[in-house]
This record gives sequence, structure tokens and C-alpha cells, in this order.
Amino acid sequence: MSRSLIAMAVAGVSWLTLDASPAKAEEGMWTFDNFPITRANATLGTNIDQGWLDRVRLASVRLSGCSAGFVSNEGLILTNQHCVASCVAALSTPERNYAETGFLPRSRDEEVKCPGQVAEVLTAITDVTERMQAAGAGLEGQAFTQARDTEAARIEQEACGDAAERRCQVISLYRGGQFKLYDFRRYDDVRLAWAPEDRASTFGGDLDNFSFPRFAIDGAFLRAYENGRPAQTPNFFRWNPEAPEAGAPVFLSGNPGSTQRLLTQDQLHTLRDVVLPLDQLIDSELRGRLIRFGDESEENAFIAMDPLYGLENTYKRGRGRMAALIDPAFMARRAEAEADFRARVAANAALAAEVGDPWAELAAVQPVQRELYPAYAMLEARAGGGSLLFSYARTLVRAAQERAKPPAERLPEYSDSRLNAVRNSLLASRPVYPALEQERLEWWLSKTREWLTVDNPNARALLGRESPEGLSARLVEGSTLADPAVRQALWEGGLEAVRASNDPLIQYLLSIQEPTRAIRTAWEERVQAPTDRASEALAKARFEVYGDTVYPDATFSLRLTYGLIEGSDVPGQRFQPFTTFAGLWDRATGEAPFDVAPQILAARDRIDPDTVIDMTASTDTIGGSSGSPAINAAGEIIGANFDSTVLTQRNAYGYDRNVNRSVLVSTEAITTVLRQVYGMDHLIRELGVE
Repeated sequence: MSRSLIAMAVAGVSWLTLDASPAKAEEGMWTFDNFPITRANATLGTNIDQGWLDRVRLASVRLSGCSAGFVSNEGLILTNQHCVASCVAALSTPERNYAETGFLPRSRDEEVKCPGQVAEVLTAITDVTERMQAAGAGLEGQAFTQARDTEAARIEQEACGDAAERRCQVISLYRGGQFKLYDFRRYDDVRLAWAPEDRASTFGGDLDNFSFPRFAIDGAFLRAYENGRPAQTPNFFRWNPEAPEAGAPVFLSGNPGSTQRLLTQDQLHTLRDVVLPLDQLIDSELRGRLIRFGDESEENAFIAMDPLYGLENTYKRGRGRMAALIDPAFMARRAEAEADFRARVAANAALAAEVGDPWAELAAVQPVQRELYPAYAMLEARAGGGSLLFSYARTLVRAAQERAKPPAERLPEYSDSRLNAVRNSLLASRPVYPALEQERLEWWLSKTREWLTVDNPNARALLGRESPEGLSARLVEGSTLADPAVRQALWEGGLEAVRASNDPLIQYLLSIQEPTRAIRTAWEERVQAPTDRASEALAKARFEVYGDTVYPDATFSLRLTYGLIEGSDVPGQRFQPFTTFAGLWDRATGEAPFDVAPQILAARDRIDPDTVIDMTASTDTIGGSSGSPAINAAGEIIGANFDSTVLTQRNAYGYDRNVNRSVLVSTEAITTVLRQVYGMDHLIRELGVE
């Protein structure tokens, strides 16, 4: 047992921090402009400073849905293999399947662009709270959300204009308590530089997912390019190929996706009773359909591999979150924290008079949210069921309709400041598999009809007199949107070209704009706007009561968290902090999912069995943190976050120091396989490893 674990056992303290209480110990997904340097140094025994924070920020990278970090001055980026799995799938064919062989370029000349991938580096943070809150002052309903969306678009356009190499984004923090303008250096040309076989990163499969010990070499390299050449990136993490040490401090710099720690008890009850049950039922059925689809042929198995992996991850994460929300002890602690917060506000008469009763306002929204969520989820948030062709059609139709409007009247995703990113994503070349497209569309149509009922006008609007099977087949078979040239012509032709198109999916999306936009409008008017207004009042109360010792909920924006490399010693989760290749050989059975990647197995005699593969740390992470650079106090990279444990999934609603463990792949393991397995000597040299 490590020194830190002994200290935990002696202390016998639960560090669970919930609701609006000040953060303690390692807890917190902190923004870089409000990181608790003094507390982190005192907790970890380190000596970091503002200069260290700035260097870390400028070396950190946000990818599409994941995190990463520069590891050389020539644009080389470390992330997870599962973060580039979609790129690997897009570049593969059944005849040349890089998921089976690994992507192993022997020089930079063989690196290949990942369709639609972008890399962003946060270069500046500006407070725009006053402007954003003033924009919505005195307004209600959709007028409130529209005014704020318009002001955000205006701020972004003023800051970045049409600069292709920059992206500006107004980010809401503390659920409307603060607004910050994040200015990014953006790279649109991002190429795959190395990825191991899928079996290397997914050893153990879904059985081992969200658990430890793990034996996954979940690492990969991308490279950012500018003007056709590797980007010059002077801010990067020095590569440390040595074995990590138990009890050592570690920092993770990444983009955690979404947490709900600042929600009220009433809001959490809606998640528990309505949102999560619907999402889990929907995802479980889609998972079953994709498994069946993959079993039909080798080609289908290849097609379904990447989407199935992501869906299984989402489903298991939802199971962990539901377990937290039905845990009486967990919810009781949350209720106690909320009661304490309310009492502190009530004790300050001036503050109580100023903020009113936002808890009651949020409680009043919940019946409406419960009523609208199924329709909003199926008609808007989940529309198309993940079909790529449907997504193309909806983007083309809505972009054409929105671009014809004045900027102040558009949906926020189609503001001038965001159109370039929308266009680049739309025109990126991706493989389209008609059989999978039809499977997804058919599933979405059938589940929408089931949840809304046959007689619901919206369900009738989607299907008319056709069946989900027949309609999905007709739409997919007749569409030409898989061709990037067709999409480009429709984008450039605008609303006139879209209306004149004879593509069945385009015409279908035009026909269902009224019901889908109507549910979005109702959601924004009756749920989002009153929630945002009440949340802003709650945020003001938090700042008055707790000051800046409260961190904001995660919003897929850059955060820094810290902790110790250590195992766990609680019921249901007892393990040491490291796994090694010796453990991999011992766990391997030769049968899926415990079959070692063939190239790694072939190199067994060349690999030191004591080499650390994965490790766990008490860092505060959530989905979106995948690929986050794990950094030591010297600012060197020692690994990359790729997972957490099942018990950690309650992290969405509150940090528990006893059970919270992030799972990281070590740079020692990546160095070992680069050299001993894959022969990637040019990358070894670039990383500065002797």
C-alpha cells in the first residue's frame, strides 16, 4: 500500500463534496484563470507557479470530443487510440483495416489527414460576463435565450472575425454566473501519425471497461499541420519515458465534457426519473441492434466496430450515474449540502432579497421539462439516430435557412463566427455505409414513434403513411449526400439550391423542419430560458457565500485537475496503482476480449515484464477528459488519461475522494511499444528518447 493510501486509511474521512460547497483536497475541474495554486502546492508538496500554468495551457490541445497535448516542437500530439478510432475507421477499408494492423507510417510523408478533425489551443481568456448578462436583462422566454445567443455571436465575431486560424467561443460558467471568451489557435489540418491495433487499446473489451486493473495501451499520435508543413509548436510537454512512482503528484490538463454538480435536488430528480431512464433504454436497444448488425457478416462487423465501442462506453457510463442517483446515502449528502447553502443565503437578508428563490423557480420548471424531454430528445437532440447522411441533410437545410436570416435571428450554431467550422465539418470526406445508415434511421424512426405514440402529430409528421423500415430504405437508397462535391454545391448554392434539390433526404428534412423546430422553440422558451435565469441567480448566491473557492461545472472547456498516483482500498474497488506487461501476459487467455494484440504478443521476449502499462490517480475527471496529458510537477508528460472506474461515474454529480480514480496509460508503455513492437524509431527520436 502506498503512503497516500495509508494516510487515507488512517484518516478514515470521506471527501465527498457536493452542490455549492467549497472544494477540498484534489477535487475540482479548475479553469486556468482561477486555479488554486497555493492549495494545490500545499496538498501535493509541489511548487508550481503561474508561469508553469501558462506553459501547460499552451501545450494542451482540444480535439473533437477529446483532449490531447503537444509533445514536440513540430506539432506532434499525444492522445488516446480511442480518440482517433473514428479517424482510423475513416481511413480503413475491409481490405486495409488499420484497426487490425495499426496505422504505422514510417515517416511524416506517410501521415494522413483525419477527416473533420481539428486541434485547438487556448491562447487567451477574457471576461465578458457583464455584456452577456446585460443582453438578457429584463427578458423572458425565448427572447432571453435569443438575446444571449446573439450577443455571444457578436462577441465572437468581434474578437476573431473571419480568421481561419482562430476560433473564438463564449463559454458559460457556473451555469450563467460567468461568461468567458476563449480564444483558440485552430489547426484544421490534423494528420494521423501512429495508432496501434485496436486490440492493443481495447484489451479486455467491454468487460474491463470502467474498471481496474486495465492493460490497455490506449495511446496514439496526431500531428498538426499548417500550410502543408508540420506546425511549429514551441510550447510542448517534454516526454518522460521512465516508470511512474506511487504516491507522486500528477496534474491532468483536459476538456471534461459535462458535469451536473451545481444542479439542485429537484433537477437531479428529473435526471433520475426521466432523462437517464429514457437515454439508457434507447442506448441499450441500439446497442443490441448494432451487435446483431455486426454478427451478420465480416463487413458489418468492421462497419459497426467503432460506433459500437462508443455506444457501449456511453451506456456503461449511464449505468454508473444512475447508480449514484438512486443511492440514498449519496442523495442524502447532496440534500444536506443544498440545505446548508440555502440556510447561508437566508441568513443574509440583503442577498436573499436580491436573488429571490431560484430553488423554487427551478422546481417549477421540472414538470415542464419532464413533459417535453421525450419529444425534445427524439425530435431534436437525437434526431437521425446518428445517421451521417441525416446529419449532412439537416446541416445543409438549417444552414441555408439560417444564413438567409439577419445574424440576430439565427440559431447560435449558425452565427457568422461559427459558420466556417460548420462548413469544414460538413465537407470533410468520411466513409458512408448505407447498411448502417439505414439501420440507424430505421431505429430512430421506430423509437420516436414508440416514445411519442402512434397518434402523436409529430410522429405522424415524421412517418406520414410509411413504415420506419420503408422510409429509411427510401431515404438512404436515393441520397447522394455521401459525395462531398454534392454537399459543397448545396452549401454554396444556399437556400435556393437546397429547395430545388431532388435528394430525398434534403426534401425530407425540409418537410420536418416545422415539428422539429417547434419542439426546440418550446424547450428554449419553457425550459432553457427559465432554467438559465434561475441558475444565474444561484451562481450569484454561490459567489457571495463561497467566493472563488467553487469551481464551475464542466463544459468541454480547458480545465486543470490534480491528485496522486495511487490505487484504491474501498469495498468493491481494491487495487494497486499500476499494471504491468507481466500482468497482461497473465490475464491473456487467447480468446476475445482477452486476446493480446498480435504484434505485441510477437514482441513478448523483447519487453521488460515490469514495464508499467496503466496507472490510477485521484484526479477529478469525466467524459471528454480522454487524452488529457498527465503531467508531473516538472511539467513533463508521464501518461494520458483514458478511462475511470464504475464507481467514479458518480463524479458527474459530486467528487468522492475515496472512490474517484482516473485510469492513465503510461508514457513508459507507449515508449516501449513504439520501440520494441512497432519500430517507430522516427517518433522515438522526435520525442527525445535515447
